[in-house]
Amino acid sequence: MKRLYISLFILSGLFVSGCSDEFLEVDQTKNIPADPALVDSDAGATSMVDAVYNIFLSWDMSSFAWNGVSSIMTDDADKGSDPGDTGTDKDVLDALTFNSSTPSFSSIWNYNYAGINRANQALAMFPKLKQVSPALKTRLEGEAKFLRAFMYFTLVKGYGGVPIVDRLPIPGNEEDRLMQLTRKTPAEVYAFIEKDLNDAIEALPLKSSYSGNDVARASKGAAYALLAKVNLYQKNWQKVIDNCNQVTGYSLVSDYSLQYKKEGEFGPESIFEINGIGGTSSPGYGIGNYTVSQAPRGAGGWGWGFNTPSQGLADAYEAGDVRRAATIIFRGSVLYDGREVASTVSNPMYNYKAYSSAFYNQEFTDVNLRYLRYAEVILMKAEALNELGQTSEAIPLINQIRHRAGLGDTPATGQSDVRKAIYKERRLEFAFEHDRWFDLVRTGQAEAAMKADVSATFPNGKTFIVGKHELYPIPALVVQQSGGVTTQNPGY
Repeated sequence: MKRLYISLFILSGLFVSGCSDEFLEVDQTKNIPADPALVDSDAGATSMVDAVYNIFLSWDMSSFAWNGVSSIMTDDADKGSDPGDTGTDKDVLDALTFNSSTPSFSSIWNYNYAGINRANQALAMFPKLKQVSPALKTRLEGEAKFLRAFMYFTLVKGYGGVPIVDRLPIPGNEEDRLMQLTRKTPAEVYAFIEKDLNDAIEALPLKSSYSGNDVARASKGAAYALLAKVNLYQKNWQKVIDNCNQVTGYSLVSDYSLQYKKEGEFGPESIFEINGIGGTSSPGYGIGNYTVSQAPRGAGGWGWGFNTPSQGLADAYEAGDVRRAATIIFRGSVLYDGREVASTVSNPMYNYKAYSSAFYNQEFTDVNLRYLRYAEVILMKAEALNELGQTSEAIPLINQIRHRAGLGDTPATGQSDVRKAIYKERRLEFAFEHDRWFDLVRTGQAEAAMKADVSATFPNGKTFIVGKHELYPIPALVVQQSGGVTTQNPGY
């Protein structure tokens, strides 16, 4: 494995060489060549889509920056580490004092567009391939469109309306370049995502048809589940229900904690997760520093200690909720594999869902990122039913989630209380699974939640500025390089 410097497509119509910290740990065979003859086989075509999946293994796509903008910013987590270690920008993210030059926002923007560009390259290449099995080509096109939709969903949730780059740029065509730099409205981006997902639904097989290494690939159920989530963010409640009803063949696992362990990967509850495979003697496929950056720090620890659970999150669990012990590593405790967490580590709590038993202190981890689980389908459907006034039908769905957590039926009965109960279950069920910030924003809870997020660092809570913080800043460099064609978000 070699460190291969790649070009990041940053919406300028050009490929810009990465700096020393802008690399991806990818196998050289996973790059997409310009010559169709080099990939005109089943294996070659598959490798092009593998290159899109591979971008999720990068440090900046799914690790340090992503934890910062989706977790540390929320009321569920603190920066952690030591007070003097800023983690580049994790201190300003935690304090909500970031700006358009804050590096993590550039990382998320650049790497998602780099992944979109890889998908566009693959989709442009497929019609030129003559030796690839037609059925395989159809499936791979579906996977590429699913992944492109997934990345655009991340972008529109975070930045609002963004430029839609749906094909390779036309060299030397200034009009085409400016068109690909121009921000679209959120509605236009969502419409593009929905089209990609509907195309993916037609092309992809059921999860049950995959075996071996292919279990990590996108399936029809994943496309339906993601489409339901896209509908959720647009408050298209009936469409949420309709698409959730299409997600079949999945079930809740009985042991909540099992799905975050190696033996729980791709289980019956898993709809879509990013596959991480670690290595010790040499770097292997794995999410860069995902585990070690969140592991216990200080005397007796073995990691950097960032993205630590907040006291507010720990206190939000009801007595007997098994999710608390499966989500939070407590100082002085013993982990499921017998590893002791010394009472001398720096922080009282750490993220258990990021823990790897085999690669607990390695640069590359085998931890998978769980992005879509059947529990979310259940709660999305419950939320949609409740918003449509079908509260009595929503309550049993909430209770399914609570019963698996070791809790009794929800005491909520009326629509308003059931809405609050659903929001709480989402918080506890998906803690550290990168949904909390977006949930707070889309449901209008962010300002109050940030005020309530009191700690020694923020004794009066944090200030969420309504009209500004709902969106991330567009990276300053992107606006600068575009000559202002890519516009900035309000307040930045």
